[in-house]
Amino acid sequence: MSKKPADQPTKVDTTGHSWDGIEEYNNPLPRWWLWTFYATIVWGVIYTLLFPAWPLVERATGGFLGFSTRGQVEEQIATFEQQNAGLDSDLASVELASLADNGDLHNFAINKGAAVFRNNCSQCHGSGAQGAEGFPNLLDDDWLWGGTIDEIAYTVTNGVRNEDSFDAHWSEMPAFGRDEILTDAQITEVVQYVRQISGQDHDAALATSGEQVFAEQCAACHMDDGTGDTALGAPNLTDAIWLYGGDVASITETVTNARFGVMPAWSQEYRSAFGLTDSEINAVAAYVHQLGGGQ
Repeated sequence: MSKKPADQPTKVDTTGHSWDGIEEYNNPLPRWWLWTFYATIVWGVIYTLLFPAWPLVERATGGFLGFSTRGQVEEQIATFEQQNAGLDSDLASVELASLADNGDLHNFAINKGAAVFRNNCSQCHGSGAQGAEGFPNLLDDDWLWGGTIDEIAYTVTNGVRNEDSFDAHWSEMPAFGRDEILTDAQITEVVQYVRQISGQDHDAALATSGEQVFAEQCAACHMDDGTGDTALGAPNLTDAIWLYGGDVASITETVTNARFGVMPAWSQEYRSAFGLTDSEINAVAAYVHQLGGGQ
């Protein structure tokens, strides 16, 4: 059987392109590939007509089917809200102190509160409620404004030092250095005294002098023994929990320039459509309360 010579010219036309004497053959594509390609074009056109596809100035085309993934999610949320309407209503009006005695409602509150917390509170307090500098750790049992479930609900409702609620927690520490209430030497002394009562390394001689400064300037809010007062939001200075840091530099900065942390009021009464309902406030209060062994 004779073989076709390797250099015998092919009968297929070329594209006319040539590179260094190498020509490109104009071989047709397989028909199955072409028909598949045409089918995808037809399908693409049909899809863009039926479903949201083409971007406009403010939104995309809606499609003839009127389908929307957001609308689908909203329907699912509405379905579950309808199913939980009874529990939600009970949670909105429950006496929080007795919530733990109602197993089903308490379980519902914890799960709902976890979702509320992740959506509204984790940005400041952390996804695990561990807090950060200037944002309280909610996992321990140290509470600036009280740790009962009712007190936590009140804090969530009205916030701290904000302009939203007339009932917000409010206190303001003097800037002892900036406003020249204390001299630099007195600030150094009282810082060493605070280090002493919190069980940290300190200069004993300076701490002795600082005790008198503390009694005259700080005890009115932090109490004579430095254990603080939740009615004023004055922190306990005798433990190892520090909102802004317990090293010498951090305490000196606090005494010199003071701190003024703000928490928004989360009630719908103050935040309109962006606020939390009574049910959501009670739920997140229950969730936070059980995180750190609330009081």
